[in-house]
Amino acid sequence: REGERRGEKKRGKGGKVSWVFSYPLIPSLYLFSPRPPRFPSQGVRTATIFTSPLAPFPAHIPSHIHTQNLLMLRFANPIFGAFFNRHYISNIQITFKEPFGTEGRGGYFDQYGIIRDVIQNHLIQVLALLTMEAPVSLHPDDIRDEKVKVLRCIAPAELADCVLGQYVADKGQPGYLDDPTVPPGSRTPTFAAVRLLVRNERWDGVPIVIKAGKALNERLAAVRIQLRTPAASIFGSLEHMRNELVIRFQPGEAIYAKMVVKKPGLEMNYEMSELDLSYPERYKGVVIPDAYERLILDCIRGDQQHFVRRDELRAAWAIFTPLLHAVDAGAVQIHPYPYGSRGPAAVDPFITESGYARTEYTWQQHHTTAPHTNNNNNSNNCQGAGGAAGNGKQPPAGKL
Repeated sequence: REGERRGEKKRGKGGKVSWVFSYPLIPSLYLFSPRPPRFPSQGVRTATIFTSPLAPFPAHIPSHIHTQNLLMLRFANPIFGAFFNRHYISNIQITFKEPFGTEGRGGYFDQYGIIRDVIQNHLIQVLALLTMEAPVSLHPDDIRDEKVKVLRCIAPAELADCVLGQYVADKGQPGYLDDPTVPPGSRTPTFAAVRLLVRNERWDGVPIVIKAGKALNERLAAVRIQLRTPAASIFGSLEHMRNELVIRFQPGEAIYAKMVVKKPGLEMNYEMSELDLSYPERYKGVVIPDAYERLILDCIRGDQQHFVRRDELRAAWAIFTPLLHAVDAGAVQIHPYPYGSRGPAAVDPFITESGYARTEYTWQQHHTTAPHTNNNNNSNNCQGAGGAAGNGKQPPAGKL
């Protein structure tokens, strides 16, 4: 039986067997599925636990522990929530990087590209949680109501607000077009950086850059919130030492704030340091559930909080559909970038135009001898196309 092949059963009271099915859908079917699918031959009903008249769709990144932490950070901690507005925040970067290419899945990926595959669904959900207003309660509909409101405030992405790329062969690794399942001459982007603006009183004028790509230099999913520099600083220009709140989803879950502190010693010198919450260090021995595990548990409980409602899905598609039509028509330049790099070179000036300023930051690795340094003069700085600060070396878990 299909259920025995794909599902896992649990025998309840009276010997009754219950089933939970997972059926991933390709993006092209999302808007054209008026009701949950059925298994006609066996009469199996699906999604009966969802009472909403609007069909739900799962998104695993919004169910990640640190994506859930966004609600806690913003609405349970005034120390953070107070500066979540245009008066204090200069720009926001949402980054998703994979260190591998399509690896034989090019036939599927080529039909959709990186925007449909990651940005339009998963990462736009992170943006919604970052920028929405406080919900009336934690009820799933109250949270999703606020997400829909803020998504409807985002103007459709324009051609000038994106940089697209496609990875090419380098250092023995194949390029995207070398995948035998990819059509020859394909212009499907494997990297995208898209700048969005939320047109409301809280966020007007704050650039939000969403970046995602394959065959990059590291595995990373993170949010970087960079604050403005102090006005008329008594310490001189602090443009190269902006405060940042960084939330890292993977690898090594962490939340930390970069701040300016006085250096030890007699002189009035300063440097950047951090307030750090690295989950593997703070919660040693605690098992952090995988995002898909939480989604399955939510499904069993009938909790729709991490499922995308149909009106929310339509609002997200409205942001990217004009850009996607232009990409499909070949109207957007595709920049090549080497396999294993930080992405297209064109992303660095794009990020700078979006208000991002690289910071001078040295992470002191305790109990080791080699510090991790990040400064403006480092040509391998990962804060540009890749979105993570660094000198090309992998920082400690949770450090960007």
